Amino acid sequence: MTTVTQSPDARVVDHRRPVGALRAPFDRRTWAELGYLCLALLVAPVGFAYAVFAVSFTAGIAVTVVGLIPAGFVVLGGRGWGAAYRGMARSMLSVDVAAPAPYRSPRGFWRSLVARLGDGPSWRALLFLAVTFPLAIASFVVSITFFFVSLGAMTHWIWSRYLPEQLGSDGELHRGASFGDSYFIDTPARQVALVAVGIALWWLWPQLVRGFAQLFRLLTVALLAPTRASLRVRELEEQRGRTVEDADAKLRRIERDLHDGTQARLVAVAMQLGEAKEQLAAGDDGDALALVDSAHASTKEALVELRELARGIHPPALDDGLAVALETLAARSPLAVTVDVDEAVSASPAVETIVYFCVAELVTNAVKHARATGVYVLVEQVGADVRVRVRDDGQGGARISSDGSSAERTGLAGLQERVGSVDGSLGITSPAGGPTVVTVTVPSRV
Repeated sequence: MTTVTQSPDARVVDHRRPVGALRAPFDRRTWAELGYLCLALLVAPVGFAYAVFAVSFTAGIAVTVVGLIPAGFVVLGGRGWGAAYRGMARSMLSVDVAAPAPYRSPRGFWRSLVARLGDGPSWRALLFLAVTFPLAIASFVVSITFFFVSLGAMTHWIWSRYLPEQLGSDGELHRGASFGDSYFIDTPARQVALVAVGIALWWLWPQLVRGFAQLFRLLTVALLAPTRASLRVRELEEQRGRTVEDADAKLRRIERDLHDGTQARLVAVAMQLGEAKEQLAAGDDGDALALVDSAHASTKEALVELRELARGIHPPALDDGLAVALETLAARSPLAVTVDVDEAVSASPAVETIVYFCVAELVTNAVKHARATGVYVLVEQVGADVRVRVRDDGQGGARISSDGSSAERTGLAGLQERVGSVDGSLGITSPAGGPTVVTVTVPSRV
């Protein structure tokens, strides 16, 4: 079954796989996370020093103007630290965190200076360096302590014989680990009990490592990933570019259709009428009548072409409401299309146009690709949104291509872009053998 849902949050890709408790101490993921904690301990002091320097240097040099120029570049250096920690998280914590939008310097001295000093991703990275410094120390100390204590407890019965003898409170010499001056691990029962404790700590150690690694993951996502607002801005910029390109392509197509089709047909009509006029002037009524009939037929064909072009820009049936437009669309379809429009649906004209073209595209897909015999269209009001559900009984297998630029056998990628331009969502459920159900949700007002 293929299920695709457009999501506004694409900041994190988690590649972690589940690990059973029994396999945890020996699993590669545990050791990779321990390696991250060790590497973080080495990097964190330098990063913390850089964060302190960036804040103190910027605050101390703020009394001058010239000094703010290097201070701005010092602040921007936080982006490099963020990239380094995202790389560590990708390779050792199996979490791919998206990078924030690249820094773009605006025009003008003051604007660029303020932009550098106030760069949000840089300051979040500096905050990450400050927060993770004590966490790096605590995570390394606790995890390494548990690791070696558990290992030492499990092997105490081997190496305890080489320890120096100690005089206990009972006046006898003992050899082994001691708790106070009266309790020594030097009997078989106590050795077995210590091994049991070591095994318990050995199974607890991966959970501690995993917990500290999860804290680093959460901080990496919270402080080093782009904010949802910045992602939305980037997405809107991309959609704006695609919309402009799509509008330009549509205008070119209309111009081509008018030039190569309708205009050529009207030119032919004008020539035929000119010939008919000459025939009438010469008194040849028979040939003139034939030319007028041909011109009349060409004129009607040109009118049909103009209606199709106008319908592609804005369906005239939408002037009478969405329900009438969809029923008209269903009547023209070669399939049996059932349309059910909730009377409570209230949408702006722009949203009605989007809904209409979505249904038209999905019905066309059912005809051309799905080999369906029937389509059911449901349009209903869900809170402040309009939800459209189109179900066909075809062969299924519809999907959106991975790059989102084109669709396999369908125009679903274009629908996804059209719906996304108004903060809508598109979901597809299309198992092999069918049925295919496409759900489009768009806000009522844009």
